[in-house]
Amino acid sequence: MRGFDIANITLIQGDEGWIVVDSLTARETATAAMAFARQHLGDRKVTAVIFTHSHADHFGGALGVLSAEEAKARNVPVLAPEGFLEEATSENVMVGTAMVRRAAYMYGSRLPRSPQGLVDTGLGKAVAFGRVGMLPPTHLITEPEQELVLDGVRFVFHNVPGSEAPAEFTFSVPELKAFGGAELMSHTLHNLYTLRGAKVRDALKWARYLDESLAHTAGAEVVFNQHHWPVWGQSNIQDFIIKQRDTYKFIHDQTVRGMNAGHTATEIAESLRLPKALQDHLNVRGYYGTVSHNVKAVYQMYLGWFDAHPANLDPLPPVEAGRRYVAAMGGPEQVVAIAQKAYDAGDYRWSSELLKHVVLADADHEAGRELLARSFEQLGYASEASTWRNVYLTGALELRDGAPEKGFERSAMIDMLEHTPTERFLEAMASSINADKAEDLALTINLVLSDRNESWVLRLENGVMFHRALPPDTQANATLTLSKAFFLRMMTGKAGASDLLLSDEVDIEGSTIDLARFLGLIDKAPGTFPIVTR
Repeated sequence: MRGFDIANITLIQGDEGWIVVDSLTARETATAAMAFARQHLGDRKVTAVIFTHSHADHFGGALGVLSAEEAKARNVPVLAPEGFLEEATSENVMVGTAMVRRAAYMYGSRLPRSPQGLVDTGLGKAVAFGRVGMLPPTHLITEPEQELVLDGVRFVFHNVPGSEAPAEFTFSVPELKAFGGAELMSHTLHNLYTLRGAKVRDALKWARYLDESLAHTAGAEVVFNQHHWPVWGQSNIQDFIIKQRDTYKFIHDQTVRGMNAGHTATEIAESLRLPKALQDHLNVRGYYGTVSHNVKAVYQMYLGWFDAHPANLDPLPPVEAGRRYVAAMGGPEQVVAIAQKAYDAGDYRWSSELLKHVVLADADHEAGRELLARSFEQLGYASEASTWRNVYLTGALELRDGAPEKGFERSAMIDMLEHTPTERFLEAMASSINADKAEDLALTINLVLSDRNESWVLRLENGVMFHRALPPDTQANATLTLSKAFFLRMMTGKAGASDLLLSDEVDIEGSTIDLARFLGLIDKAPGTFPIVTR
């Protein structure tokens, strides 16, 4: 089922009901998709759930497919690749605020649905925004190849970790002559680096998994993936996979060749082109990922951010650099005039580069903002990649309308966060400590989750917080005892300091003042930070 969300739900009919492969991003879209299926295919129960990988658009709608209560009562198997829970929760907790803010650019969530706004994401029409949940896996696929029978259907799973997702598998359904390619394969060039921000993906490993899948699909008559549409026929399947395999391998090898010849990431990205045999094949066109930013991903994976040019070792920050560039070019009006000539000549990359400095130097410069917005629009309209188009057009929108008033609401993810290990929250807490305020403090806080039989000792010193799973420290400044549910309300911003001090669900021993001082060190990022104006 396509079109309900950015990803697909796949239904495989078993002896007793449906085996559901992936569950979209949100409970609302998954509920709608399942209702549609039952309307047209009959009312069948869900007999198994398969999560192909650890990205939220493939598991977030799980509770719209099957309630946690029903899954438990009927002992419904939930399958996922090894490392799934760790990877699914860590990405969204540690840097979720920054990723969601940047994802608004990549996926165009603030853009109007119109020919001048959002038309696609490259993987599907749009990302759904709603309640994100999870069903914890009951079975993990831990072997490179592993066979299981679910509701009378034989599956052969193939683990492909570190490809499109850190935890991912593909699978064969031999008796149906079908192969589920998860997101290892799609009808577009994918991302080795995703513009919302994530760990760089390994192009060499991705190409190797695709090469191995040629053997896994040898008897298949259909390949279905978790984005886009199926591929039918053995010859089409083999060609489909070979073209994708060779594209990732080509980008990897030729980027490395360029690196070893002394070229920088931007130089390689500017010059590298796919061979005609690949370039003319639609499933490797840059509708989502691009050769340009994938080249930079390969460079980043091997050589990192530094291009070895001494001037780039300790550059000025963007705003300060912008002020100095604008002053050196004779002031903002002079720079805008030069940029206008570039714009009129259709050189929108150069006009954007010039105007970037004007807006960084003076965020209120109206003429600079408007011409930069128009430059971004032209770059967006000319972009083959939906992701690039959305980034450019969102930049234009924010130059005119400003940053969003509301940021990332963690409370929308409460159904998923319930299954997130406490340690992930403590890691995020440590990375939210305001070091300037904490520099001269040394505090020890015991955290006890009464309903989970968990005890953590949090130590703050030298502006750094460490946590260890230990019994309460008798010398601690304070001991905070509460339920996991209340802890989650704290972590999602639904319970503040006053709730903590006044609630009957919370017990505090020791110094309330020291506890309040510790909690006051934790910055709460609103997720509305400016991007185009800093």
